[in-house]
Amino acid sequence: MTTKPRIPRPDKNRARLLAVAIGLVAILALLQPPSVSAAPRHFSHDRLTAASLALKQSGVRGIAWYVDEVAGRVVVSVDSTVSTADVAALDSSAGANAAALQIKHAAGVFRPLLSAGNAIYGGRYRCSLGFNVSRGSTYYFLTAGHCGKVAKSWYTDANHTTLIGPTINYSFPGNDYALVRYNNASLAHPGGFTAANAFVGEQVQRTGSTTGTHSGTVTALNVTVRYQGGGAVSGMIQTTVCAEPGDSGGPMYDGNKALGITSGGSGDCKTGGITFFQPVPEAVKAYGVTVY
Repeated sequence: MTTKPRIPRPDKNRARLLAVAIGLVAILALLQPPSVSAAPRHFSHDRLTAASLALKQSGVRGIAWYVDEVAGRVVVSVDSTVSTADVAALDSSAGANAAALQIKHAAGVFRPLLSAGNAIYGGRYRCSLGFNVSRGSTYYFLTAGHCGKVAKSWYTDANHTTLIGPTINYSFPGNDYALVRYNNASLAHPGGFTAANAFVGEQVQRTGSTTGTHSGTVTALNVTVRYQGGGAVSGMIQTTVCAEPGDSGGPMYDGNKALGITSGGSGDCKTGGITFFQPVPEAVKAYGVTVY
């Protein structure tokens, strides 16, 4: 009898082990971390400066920007009026340095917070008194430059019956501060502050005639803002404190440190927003006065 060769039967256990091994290989392949991409490009000081200058020359309104030397980027906040075409125009203006721009979108419209309406009144407008200052025996107060630009005299009431005094000087655009002299000896002008520089991360408060007192955080320094219909200002303090029209000129402070004068921003005190402040030390130096 011829014996047929025996055909070995598959080992069920080995088949199962093989299937498990193949499955593990597949899973491990899925769990492998992706290859590490190249580190983000870091732009030099000169190229960041060039990109910042290009933004200034672009003519696009509703933007605010500052140079972040540590990150090697120019951080650009754009308000709700800035279109896709406007962003493309910013990139185009930056040219070879376009990759240095970090675009962030902000709700609302960047505008000076000037309003017709209570607090200090000049012409058709209402603003807020900032910090009281003095030069020798003469007393003044600081407010926003865009407020000083539109009114020669200021009153305590909308009917213009109680005079505070005249606008002595203002700087806007470029800066945003103004000096008003107290001509009415019957008006009290208390103090309690000292001029100081803000720092990123500082917890601050702001007071204004429209919304009262609100708090927030300093997020950037030396910011340039091009307001919608209101000119460009530079050297601003950027914060998360909310503000609304009529709050312009009001004080921003940390304890007894006089830090900023409310300039403008976006949003409101219901949904929040970005607000920019003119640093106080620059204003007092320009006018040769002292915060008291």
